[in-house]
This record gives sequence, structure tokens and C-alpha cells, in this order.
Amino acid sequence: MSTAILTGSPVPGSSIEGDLRSLGFDVRTASDAGDAEALLAAVPGDERVAVVDARFVGHEHALRLGLTDPRFPLAAIPGAVTAQPAGRQALTRAMARENSASGGTVRGGAPARAKSSAEDVDSLADRVVTALDADGVDVHRPELGSLVAEVPADPQARNEARQAVSAVDDEAVRLKSAVKARDGFFTTYCISPYSRYLARWCARRGLTPNQVTTASLITALIAAACAATGTRGGFVAAGVLLIASFVLDCTDGQLARYSLQYSTLGAWLDATFDRAKEYAYYAGLALGATRGGGSDDVWALALGAMILQTCRHVVDFSFNEANHDATANTSPTAALSDKLDSVGWTVWVRRMIVLPIGERWAMIAVLTAVTTPRITFYALLVGCSFAAVYTTAGRVLRSLTRKARRTDRAAQALADLADSGPLTELLARTLPAGIRVPAPVSALAGVALLVCAAWLDGSGFSLLLAAVLYVLLSADAVARPLKGALDWLVPPIFRAGEYCTVLILAAKADANGALPAAFGLVAAVAYHHYDTVYRIRGNAGAPPAWLVRAIGGQDGRTLLVVVLAVLLSASQFTVALTVLAVVVALVALVESIRFWVAAHRAGAPSVHDEGEPA
Repeated sequence: MSTAILTGSPVPGSSIEGDLRSLGFDVRTASDAGDAEALLAAVPGDERVAVVDARFVGHEHALRLGLTDPRFPLAAIPGAVTAQPAGRQALTRAMARENSASGGTVRGGAPARAKSSAEDVDSLADRVVTALDADGVDVHRPELGSLVAEVPADPQARNEARQAVSAVDDEAVRLKSAVKARDGFFTTYCISPYSRYLARWCARRGLTPNQVTTASLITALIAAACAATGTRGGFVAAGVLLIASFVLDCTDGQLARYSLQYSTLGAWLDATFDRAKEYAYYAGLALGATRGGGSDDVWALALGAMILQTCRHVVDFSFNEANHDATANTSPTAALSDKLDSVGWTVWVRRMIVLPIGERWAMIAVLTAVTTPRITFYALLVGCSFAAVYTTAGRVLRSLTRKARRTDRAAQALADLADSGPLTELLARTLPAGIRVPAPVSALAGVALLVCAAWLDGSGFSLLLAAVLYVLLSADAVARPLKGALDWLVPPIFRAGEYCTVLILAAKADANGALPAAFGLVAAVAYHHYDTVYRIRGNAGAPPAWLVRAIGGQDGRTLLVVVLAVLLSASQFTVALTVLAVVVALVALVESIRFWVAAHRAGAPSVHDEGEPA
């Protein structure tokens, strides 16, 4: 239960008490500042508390935005301030100071602070917010837009405020704000116009965003199963269900924004399930291509699509983390991008050519229904390749023209994303300083050497030598803090090197089941890498060192796969890849679930991930 403390002179006919109760607050009334301080002290420390002026006039949704958002320890709108347990101490100090300044005593009825004019309303809640600002405390102030929230100074102002409230439909504003501000063309014009109403329907029936997220996952898994049948009817059903899954995927975020049901666990589920849905669908298409009378083996294409999509995401993640808190973070390229965003049609073109999730899933769904899995994967690979070149080139240009200094936090985030194992860490500490070259050059040279060796010699001594050199160059790449202009390229280069090596060696093995096993291994490792990103974004740090050591780091896993390819027969190599995939999946998944559930139960700050454009 949350508690709201009403202060100031009550107004006959005011709806403020009823509005607060409808938002889940237990309402108590204070006679003066001293009484408010006493009531504040009586509220249990593990509960949300709000101080609200009894003369408040405004929309109920303005109160909801200001007083119920779980993401912020302290928040305020005109005439109201709220604190979660993490912000209670700051609120208590500010209240005590205001009580002392006003001369208030418990039940004392001391005179209120004098007003300098009719417009200068003596609102205890607003004075407390001013005190919090003076203390340097971060107080969230939600963007209200056309919503009304004020404490009128006199009856005429109150009447005008009430008329302003009547003139704006706060439910329409609430529905509109439930839609993500920046979305792709397909999502904006083909999904959101009706999914927002589905979100409201869910909210009114007590459904949670996590339940909708789970429903989206189940729908996508059923779609993958339909695709795996290999029949035309199955492919058509798969396309329809994939779109239905995407509608639910949009709905869960809109439900979270509509009802302000944000949580750390929910953000993790939403982001993780998006990847699980898409990659499970790739596997369903690959299975379907070889069933239902067909004999088209497209596992290599499915794995290639997963690798390309994952590397695209890592480019986005690494670039954003490298520049998250960089100083002097300006660039002529960024200025040009901002200028293009001011021209309406260019905004949609630029959003569509990167093939965001809405456009991508729509393309996959339509092509699944009317063509074959092979054609679907060809189109996906071509589209995603173009998008990857476009986005990466833009980020490289921004980095080269940006005079930014990366912080230690950014360098540590890139080091965590690099996923270096104990072998690389040991070598990085012992390599002579004289042979070190720019980190992206070392990483790219190692990857090129290894991939070429795997392609030309899938099981010989030269491949093993290339793997050893790859580990040495990986160590050289991370031997120094990753603060260079292009050092954010190191994690995606490592991802491409590890994943492509697995793909090539499985394809060269030419054994039944080798490519599906490789698909499973890359999926398991990619999950670990995505989980690393979500932990960093949630300010939880990287996965524990024991986990990285247990699954070898990117260098250890790559070297192990190469050794297995050299020493084992094709059938044995397939079994080894399968076992490795199961081990990595179990260890990474169990630790990830343990961490996020524990963080949720411990009351970790609520977050809301708006999602990746790609």
C-alpha cells in the first residue's frame, strides 16, 4: 500500500482524494507542516509516500505519471511530490527543513509562510521539491504535455484550471503516450494504431506486461513449429502467427507505459524473448525446408542470418556504450544526421533502410507464407547486410569526426562486451608493449587469419596455428583500455570471428547434424552476450568472472572448437558441438535466470528498455 499525505486547505467538491485512492494510495490529511512531518515519519520505510496539496487541480493521469512511476526514487509535478524507499531519507530531510522554516508544529496550527502575491501559492509539496533541488537531489519531473497539474491561487484560477482539465481528454493522451516515441514505419502505421487499444484492454483486465511478453513468446514458438512442418499451410500459418507475436510484442511495452508497470525483470524478459523468438523462428524455417517432401538444407543460411543479426546488435550496443558518457561528444556527421531528421520523409526512409524489427518480421512473415525458406533467408541476409553496412559506416564516420574522450566506465563496458577469457587476460598482462597495434586492427587481423584458415583448411595444422595466433592477437587487442576512437569495433569483430569460425567448421565437416549443432552453440553463446549487454544497461555490471571462466570466454571457446575440429572425425565433431552447446546454454541460462530473479526480488530499480531499432 502507498500513502498520500494531503496538505493545505481542503477545497469543497475537490476530487483529489478520490483520484489518489483510485491510484492505490491510502489518503491521510495533515493540518500543517508539522503534522505532515509526523505523518511522513509514521509511514513504513518500505512503502511509497506522497505529499500532495489538497488544492491540486489536474488530470488523474498527471497524478499517475507524477506519483506512481516505479523507475524513479523521487518524482514531482506541481502540487505533489513522491518518494520510494530509496528516496525517503532525502524527502524526510527536506520536509523537516520546511517544517522548521514555516514554524509548524505537530497539530500546532502555526501560521503559513507569507505569500508575496496572489499567484505565489504557499504549497508545502512545492516547497519540499525546491528544498530537494537545493540539496542537489535528482527529482524526476515527467513530461505532462497537454495534461493539467497546478495549485490555483484563487477561485477564478481554480475555475480556469478545471475548464482546462475538461478541455483535454486525459485517456486519449494516455493512449497516445503508451506508444513508443521512435518506432519504425511498419510498427507506427500498421501495428500501433490498434495495439494500444489491446494494451488498454489488457490493463483493464489486470494483465501484466510480463504475461503479454510470455504470450508473445509462446505465439512465436508456435509459429516456428508451424514453419517446421514444411507444408504450405504450415508456412502460411507461421507467417500469420509471427505477425500476431509481433503485435503482442508491441502490446507489452505499450501496456507497461499505459499502466506504468515497469520492472527490471520485465525489461530483461522483453529483450531476451525478442531474440529467442526470432532465432527460434529461423530454426523452424530451417527444419521446414527439409521436411514435408522437401530436401533443401538451409541451416547454413539460418545460422548466417543469426550471426549477422547478432553482430548488428553488438555494433549498436558497443557504439552506444562507448559514447554513453563521453565528453565533447560532438560530430559533423551527427549534426548532419540531426538535420536530416528535421525533414519528414528522410526520417522514415532512414528508419526503414536499417530494417528494424517491425519491417524485418513483416518481411519474414510475408516471404514465409508465399515463397520458400531459402528465398526468405536470402532476402533477410541481403537486407540485413545492407543495413549493417549503412549503420556501421555511419558510426565509424561519427567516431572519426568526433572529438570525444571516452571514460573509464565506457572502456570497462567495452572490455566486458569483448568477453575475454582467462587465456586472453593472462596473455594481455604478459605481452611485450612493443608489438601492440590499435585494438581494432589486432582484432580484425586475428579474425581474418582464423576465418581464412578455417575456409581453406578445415582440419589441418595451419588452422590450429591460426587459432593460436588469433588468441595472441585477441590478447593484444584488449591489453590496453579500449578508449580509442574505433575501439568499440572490438566486441563485434570478436563476435564475428567466433561465430563465423563455428559456422565454417560445421559446414566443412559435412556431417549430418553438424550445422544444427553449430546453430545451437552460437545461439547459446549469443544469449550469454545479450545477457551481458542487458546487465550493463541495467547498471548491474558484467556477468560474474566465474561464469566467463566456466564457459571459456570468446577466445577459449574459439580455440576449443578449432582443436575439436582438428582432432575429431566429422561425426565426433558434431557430437562435441552438441555437448558444448548444451553445457554453455545450461550454465549461462541458469546463472542469468538466477541473477535477474534475485535482482527483481531484492527490489532493483525498475527500468524500461525502449528496445533496439534493429
